[in-house]
Amino acid sequence: QVQLVESGGGLVQAGGSLRLSCAASGHSFSYYAMGWFRQAPGKEREFVAVISWNSGDTYYADSVKGRFTISRDNAKNTVYLQMNSLEPEDTAVYYCAARTYYSNSFSRADGIDYWGKGTLVTVSS
Repeated sequence: QVQLVESGGGLVQAGGSLRLSCAASGHSFSYYAMGWFRQAPGKEREFVAVISWNSGDTYYADSVKGRFTISRDNAKNTVYLQMNSLEPEDTAVYYCAARTYYSNSFSRADGIDYWGKGTLVTVSS
């Protein structure tokens, strides 16, 4: 069993930056592919980014490519999402997710094993 707890959300002005963290507890964190999804008010959940267990592979949604960076520290059981050049359209609840294997199908939320409860990011214009 793996528990995921997100933090780092808040209110920021457009053009600003935030770093989200997702702390994992339980066993075998380092073997999981980890990623981020988001859900804006009144919209469906959408994929943001994913990283493989050894940080060797990453994949981003086109909407955040070049602005967001996903990383992980397996010694700290934590995955991060550095968000730069934030836009009002980035306003959403951001969720951390874990799956036992990495592939681009992670973006469809196929086979996600664990979800966090989310952290709210609000970008003001």
